[in-house]
Amino acid sequence: MVIRAQVKPGGNRNEVIERPDGSYIIRTTAKPVDNQANVAVIKLLAKYFQMPKTSIHIKNGASSRYKTIEIKVD
Repeated sequence: MVIRAQVKPGGNRNEVIERPDGSYIIRTTAKPVDNQANVAVIKLLAKYFQMPKTSIHIKNGASSRYKTIEIKVD
């Protein structure tokens, strides 16, 4: 499964919101420094989809707020 997400780092809460068009907004308290926000995004999505972090990979947009994320479903 591949999803599109807009990441909002450095906020005051961690949350995953699904938009009506099937994309996601991911808010995280992690700063966009030294890959911290990307690690937080993977952790949040793993909790949201109830799967291991190793099943989630940022395919495109590692240095952008707009990301394409691949989720390997068994």
